[in-house]
Amino acid sequence: MSSLPPLFLDLSIILVTAGVITVLFKWLKQPLVLGYIVAGFFIGPYFPWFPAVKDATDVHVWSDIGIVFLMFALGLEFSIKKLKKVGATGAITAFTELVIMFLVGSTVGRILGWKSMECIFLGCMLSISSTSIIIKSFEDLKLKQHKFTSSVTAVLVVEDMIAVLLLVLLSTISVSKSFDGGQLVMSLVKLVFFLIVWFTFGIFLIPTFLKWMRRYMTEETLCIVAVGLCFGMVVLASYAGFSTALGAFVMGAILAETIEADVIHRIITPIKNLFCAIFFVSVGMLVDPHILVKYIVPILVIAATVIVVKSSAATLGIILSGKNIKTAIQSGFCFCQIGEFSFIIAGLGLSFGVINPDIYPIIVSVSIVTTFVTPYMIKAATPFYRLVDPLLPQKLKDVLERYSTSAKQANQKVSVRLFLKKQFSSILIYSAINAALCLISFMLLQPFLNSVLVNDSGNPSFWGNLLGTIATLLVMSPFLWALAVRNVNRAKIRELLDSKEYSHVVVIPVLLLRYFLTLFFCGLVIGRYIHMAAGFLVILAVLIVLVLMVSRRATGFYQRIENQFVSNFNSRQAQQSFKIPTLLENNFYLERIPVTQYSPFSGRRLMDTNFREDYGINVVSIERAGVVYDLPAKEMLILPGDRLSVMGNEDQISHLRSVLEVEPDILIHDHSDNELNIYRLKVNDDNPFVGLTIAESQFAQHYHAMIIAIERDNRQIMNPQSNTQFNKGDIVWFVSPEELDIHKFTRE
Repeated sequence: MSSLPPLFLDLSIILVTAGVITVLFKWLKQPLVLGYIVAGFFIGPYFPWFPAVKDATDVHVWSDIGIVFLMFALGLEFSIKKLKKVGATGAITAFTELVIMFLVGSTVGRILGWKSMECIFLGCMLSISSTSIIIKSFEDLKLKQHKFTSSVTAVLVVEDMIAVLLLVLLSTISVSKSFDGGQLVMSLVKLVFFLIVWFTFGIFLIPTFLKWMRRYMTEETLCIVAVGLCFGMVVLASYAGFSTALGAFVMGAILAETIEADVIHRIITPIKNLFCAIFFVSVGMLVDPHILVKYIVPILVIAATVIVVKSSAATLGIILSGKNIKTAIQSGFCFCQIGEFSFIIAGLGLSFGVINPDIYPIIVSVSIVTTFVTPYMIKAATPFYRLVDPLLPQKLKDVLERYSTSAKQANQKVSVRLFLKKQFSSILIYSAINAALCLISFMLLQPFLNSVLVNDSGNPSFWGNLLGTIATLLVMSPFLWALAVRNVNRAKIRELLDSKEYSHVVVIPVLLLRYFLTLFFCGLVIGRYIHMAAGFLVILAVLIVLVLMVSRRATGFYQRIENQFVSNFNSRQAQQSFKIPTLLENNFYLERIPVTQYSPFSGRRLMDTNFREDYGINVVSIERAGVVYDLPAKEMLILPGDRLSVMGNEDQISHLRSVLEVEPDILIHDHSDNELNIYRLKVNDDNPFVGLTIAESQFAQHYHAMIIAIERDNRQIMNPQSNTQFNKGDIVWFVSPEELDIHKFTRE
């Protein structure tokens, strides 16, 4: 018999152990993520009394896949709109936390007697939280739909981007022992460029593709397509020099804007659960009791620093972003751990030989300790707020309330900042798109033309270069036009220039920058293909720009592209009955909640639920079997599987969710005890049923029974019709929930 690959044995050990341990943790009402880590410890190399995993390399690959699915699912639930809405919160909090933790972490390193470079690495390692641990804790604690989680997710996304820049910065410092600001800026530009390109082309192409494929889609094909798109973006992100987790999140955020998002999330959830379990088990395999004992002091000091200072820094950052105290505490308490990026940073320091090898197991141990604490910190946030809130001085509360209100109203003031924000966002987006098209042309089209169209001497043909120039500029033309004149409102600009509040120094340079970039991209394409005099390039570029600016065809073509993009971007939002006005978004939001079969409201009329009186929410619509009933009638029944679109504040919707999304205490109920008794009755000559049909005998009514079969002349009549007649010698099989004495069967 051929031997199985080691991976089969490893997976059996991982999943069986994880299954047993997590059932135990579920019984103890503890977060499942902790159960996975404990299971990993038991099957790891440091616990000799249990079967251990043989091939840790394959398990590590599977755990990486788990991170990909976890971030993909996170992107599906988050979406670009939410990221844009809470982006300022994420940036302010992440940078506040980064600065504080870097300073505190470096100081702790010096107190422990570490070298300067080790202190720098420690400060960076303590600055990045674990996205996977926090999101998994949200799932275990049923907190994913709470309003504060969107702010937490935004901070995590920004932190992951910062981590990419930190890797570049630390690599430079490790090699040159000096800071290279230019390389850091280039990495930041590269990151922003790729994010803009991915989101822009993704929103334009992928929803259109899914719409075209919708009639051919089944759950199986949709699952394959979605996972394929996810891993395609993971590969692109890896080639671009970014983490696989970032690529998975980007694709999830793109698909979150499609109407298929809910179905995709549902069908990939089992896959995500499987691979995530392997990931957290692999983390538990890193627990080394000898390291814990040997370095117990630095581990406890660093872990306490992370739990206390990191949570406090995140809370401060949330407050600085304009959120209230309750949201700040709920969000800040989530950032009490370090994770996978800290391992990567520690591994980077080891590879360059700038940190002590013992630091890596210390950081792993700190990560394990803080991971255990995370679910309890998240659960303790609300009780801690209730404890602290009465103790805070009223003057401090008033100051924070005024600050929060002013932060919300700051973006509503019309000023030159709004003009600059709109112009620079247009410049950034259209420049990135044009740059991406140039790269595609230079990397794919130009080599192809040079290999096909060559002159007699074997050099690239002039006609090939000319064809490449024309083709590239034609494709870029709508975006060049948008870069030059899109969102340039002449009346508004004239108003700004005539106002004493604004200066020509602010408005005119921005417009000139747009025209200059348009000329630059035209000249770049022509110069790359044709290599003619600079004067000719400028003249030709100016002519092209002028043509584009006055061309109605180019304008119309771009408008169709933009309309398609906007339609795709708003496709999921269009499924909602209406959009909450901006002025009300701070107090209300619209959410769809599925009704499970275990909900006490299943089968009840809407008028009997008292949703408005008891929960303070309004039911805007009911979606049932693909049909949406807007403003449903009071007499409408609520059925299992319905999706209710409700409007209310965070606490109200959270309260309602707990009674609509009711989950069973036991997933599978044991019905091994037969509740129906089966009987066998032979129809003799003296039986009163002889000659009667089943309907005439009123068999079911008299005996609360159902006939399932009749044996007659060595053949079986299964589920006989009501007009079937009883004959002498028939053997009747029937079931009943009651205890019957078939010998006393008489006609009543």
